[in-house]
Amino acid sequence: MSFGAAVAGFTLGFSLILAIGSQNAFVLRQGLRRSHVFAVCLTCAVSDALLITAGVGGFGQLSEVAPWFGAAMRYGGAAFLFVYGLISFRSSWRGSDGMSAEGQGAGSLRAALLTCLALTWLNPHVYLDTVVLLGSISAQYPGARLEFGLGAVVSSFVFFFSLGFGARLLAPIFARPRAWQVLDFGVGLTMWVIALGLIFGH
Repeated sequence: MSFGAAVAGFTLGFSLILAIGSQNAFVLRQGLRRSHVFAVCLTCAVSDALLITAGVGGFGQLSEVAPWFGAAMRYGGAAFLFVYGLISFRSSWRGSDGMSAEGQGAGSLRAALLTCLALTWLNPHVYLDTVVLLGSISAQYPGARLEFGLGAVVSSFVFFFSLGFGARLLAPIFARPRAWQVLDFGVGLTMWVIALGLIFGH
């Protein structure tokens, strides 16, 4: 087993998902609300694991086989992010009761998982980072692609569970309703910036 390849996969995988994006912003908010945290983190990590496995397994040529796939994912993802951002802006405008509202209006598990899956699988950047980028870089480790992919998968589990369950450390800050308004506004802004990037960045 190549420990070096595993470390490389872990480091690269962690760095790719470190930036706050639509998926991470959602996980952070769920963690702060302590709402379905385990299920949401597991869904994100498993989704990443499937995509990384596909990339390392040599299936990073989907865009060449189906040229329409990239555009469909780009515009579909942008539309979803725009709507989700609008919802976040509305929540920011209305405000909340802070952490005293914990467990209230948190939404069903089904709604949380569907939102999480949409933010993951409708985001073209996820495919670029996991399937294409990690898949292509893994080719630089002949004979150790499995270890490289395993390291990247482990990084996803470490990151998402750390983000989801570590968010509670920020609970004292979010005891103030104003902090929730700022967070919701930031989430909405993040969603819209990514959506605009998907539309005009290509």
